[in-house]
Amino acid sequence: MERDIFGSLGQTGFGSNVHEVAAEGDCRVLRLEDGSGEGFMTVYRVFEGVYLMYNDFHLRRCRSEYSSDSTVLCIDHCREGRIEHENSLGGRYYMEAGDLRIDRRVHHEGSVELPLSHYHGISIGFVKDIAQESLKRELPFLEADIEGLGEKFCPGGREFLLRRCEAVNLLFRQLYSVPRSIRPGYFRLKTAELLLLLTALDASQHSDCRQYFPAAQTDRVKELHTLITGRLDKSFTVEELSGISGMPPATLRKVFRAVYGMPVYQYIRGYKMKAAAELLITEGMTVAEAAQRVGYDNASKFAAAFKAVMGVTPQSYRNRQEDM
Repeated sequence: MERDIFGSLGQTGFGSNVHEVAAEGDCRVLRLEDGSGEGFMTVYRVFEGVYLMYNDFHLRRCRSEYSSDSTVLCIDHCREGRIEHENSLGGRYYMEAGDLRIDRRVHHEGSVELPLSHYHGISIGFVKDIAQESLKRELPFLEADIEGLGEKFCPGGREFLLRRCEAVNLLFRQLYSVPRSIRPGYFRLKTAELLLLLTALDASQHSDCRQYFPAAQTDRVKELHTLITGRLDKSFTVEELSGISGMPPATLRKVFRAVYGMPVYQYIRGYKMKAAAELLITEGMTVAEAAQRVGYDNASKFAAAFKAVMGVTPQSYRNRQEDM
């Protein structure tokens, strides 16, 4: 594989916690190791200076040691899950399913959190000078200015976040299910299409897409999450959580949803029902025992909540798992 894909992505490379585990032709598979789980990055060389990477992470948090000297422009698309990023001013923002982010990777080094413990998506990166030359050579019809796109979307090193653009999401949906036999040519075609879409996109019409939250607020919400998930037998109200955190209820609701992707009550119910499902199978508890363990004294309310989350009643779920 050409040296530019891995040798020119940054001054320090991907980092000491990332190791190559497989390589074939213009594809490499990298494994990120962390105490909370692991992640895999499958990287393809598309053109000289251009790479496409499938990201599949199942971990709670990790440390990114990757850094860039602004020679890289990256486009990230989130297919599933959630990932936290921090900007240069210390504000935090979150990518969720359907979001697109464009940045120069200048603020990529540091702690990375995955609030839902998983993230799946695609990154397309351009080593600017090398990529510009190779695109002109390989696709002379393509009027795409990599440096111009960087200035358009990331002035001053800032990131650009685009939420749920149907044209962009359609393009990436097609990239998630490409037969292996046609991947090289297909990646080239879709990379050119993406550059054309971004060239035509008016960034000013999407300036309200970014929403940042102070680190102090997101940290307090994470502390509440630890409290909630550590006391499944207790039913916390928003008012109680507000008193514990010192955050007004409206602010708490807003920040919690930003971090975890759903309202407080919905998240707590979902977490409890999934925990109850695990108790029914792995610990062999009765439905009544599992209900009490997750804070439900009323069997009918527990059954209704369980079915709303898991799609079946607790007893049906247990019977189905035992029959498998």
